[in-house]
Amino acid sequence: MEEIIPDKRIDIRGLKCPYTFVRSKLSIESMNTGEVLEILLNYPEAAASIPRSMQDHGQRVLSVDKVNDTDWIILIRKERD
Repeated sequence: MEEIIPDKRIDIRGLKCPYTFVRSKLSIESMNTGEVLEILLNYPEAAASIPRSMQDHGQRVLSVDKVNDTDWIILIRKERD
C-alpha cells in the first residue's frame, strides 16, 4: 500500500469537542482540493465524530488509526470547498 504524505498536519491533542471539529474544519478549509490533512488527537469521541462530520461536509476520510493507548491519527482528503 502506498504511503500517504499529508500536505498539512495539525495537533489537537488536549482539545475536546466541539473545538476538535472546529480546528479540523478551519484547517481543511484553508487547503486546496486534493490535498491531505493529518489530524493528531487524543479525545476518543472526536476520533469518531471528526471522520463522520468530515464525510458529511463532502470530504474523504482516508484513514483513522489508533497509534498508541491515547492517540489517533486521521487522514482526510479535501474533495470540495
